[in-house]
Amino acid sequence: MSTMRPQEAVERALELSRADDCVVIADESSTANLRWAGNTLTTNGVTRSNRLTVIALRRTGAGVAAGVVSRAAVGADDVAELVRAADAVAAENEPAEDAAPLVGATASGARWDDDPAETGIGVFGGVAPALGEAFAAAEAAGRRLYGFANHMVTSTFLGTSAGLRLRHDQPTGLLELNAKDDRGGSAWAGAATRDFTDVDVPGAAADLARRLDWGARRVELPAGRYETILPPSAVADLMIYLYWSAGAQDAHDGRTVFSAPGGGTRVGEKLASLPVRLSSDPAAPGLECAPFVIARASSREASVFDNGLALSATDWIADGTLTALTQTRRSAERTGLPLTPGIDNLIMSGGRDGGPSLEDMVARTERGLLLTCLWYIREVDPQRLLLTGLTRDGVYLVEDGEVVGAVNNFRFNESPVDLLSRLAEVGATAPTLPREWSDYFTRAAMPPLRVGDFHMSTVSQAT
Repeated sequence: MSTMRPQEAVERALELSRADDCVVIADESSTANLRWAGNTLTTNGVTRSNRLTVIALRRTGAGVAAGVVSRAAVGADDVAELVRAADAVAAENEPAEDAAPLVGATASGARWDDDPAETGIGVFGGVAPALGEAFAAAEAAGRRLYGFANHMVTSTFLGTSAGLRLRHDQPTGLLELNAKDDRGGSAWAGAATRDFTDVDVPGAAADLARRLDWGARRVELPAGRYETILPPSAVADLMIYLYWSAGAQDAHDGRTVFSAPGGGTRVGEKLASLPVRLSSDPAAPGLECAPFVIARASSREASVFDNGLALSATDWIADGTLTALTQTRRSAERTGLPLTPGIDNLIMSGGRDGGPSLEDMVARTERGLLLTCLWYIREVDPQRLLLTGLTRDGVYLVEDGEVVGAVNNFRFNESPVDLLSRLAEVGATAPTLPREWSDYFTRAAMPPLRVGDFHMSTVSQAT
């Protein structure tokens, strides 16, 4: 199979298309990974991949029909067949509900002609030696470390028949570290990163050792409502699900927790008991993401017609009040709300600079639970955004400002929207890795939260 540069694939597909309009997205990715188990590095490697998406648009008397075909490992000899397939799908489809004019042409995006960005095993140059030292320390103390590090760089090239040419290079990295001991204890730490220069392996390993030491004393607790401190990772998993559920179209149609009784949305309604802010910003330091819409398929929250729309900092919740929902141009027309497309990062803060650290919050807790992370999160009721899931890798009892032991795991039932109305304290915001959603969403900064009555619905036997 002959190869071609992604920019050339975009231009070739646009040239070959016989549709009235066409959008082409070429993604070129490289990935590097490390894995370890039982205090030993086990595997490492580098892979490369590409994907080409062709969106053919056919005008009819009733509107515009779209045909989308996306395939991996596309070579130069495959482009023509892919374009024909997209044109054929557009010819068969009915007019699209989200149809809108293509975004107008601009000057070619920065570095359009440059080669795609790449990663390699060298990105772990500072991590691997630090892991070796952590392995040695864990072995001497009778602990075992497991985990992996992954780094991907994707260069996306977006071109349209309207003359638009945009490019974005997205680095995405994460490290997960799990420690176990002979008592059956397990502790987890994770970090999201762009380049691994900011990953503190010694700090993470020391924190895991401390948590395993907390587990030397076991306390069995029944289900119930407990004052609970949620660390940033657990907060991220809850708030990301809230964000994913905040589509304006579904809210306007009465399908979600953000639907207003009697019709419309809850935009403008106070949701939080404290002046929290939930926002996204393509330029957020350390969390940078695409500054324009990249939509490889249409959904109720995204539209292929909006490809290339510029993105800017957006408050979803400001001063505790719902201020925006994710919008396409078409849904903005329907709802009458400002156009606010989704952005690939999420930041929560207490509405002011600073705030207590997780350690500060523990130190002033009379009696409560400290969680590590959440997992197996599932939606129970979309009208309330009621979620259920399990605690994992350490739930700890705090008494008189100190952690006094580890307790059993629980199944929880909570709505992140309802939880906002019951916040007792918001800590200092810090970059974090969501444990449950790390395969899909890594760019998050969250504070620890204190909730006076977090609902642990049943005791779980999970470890």
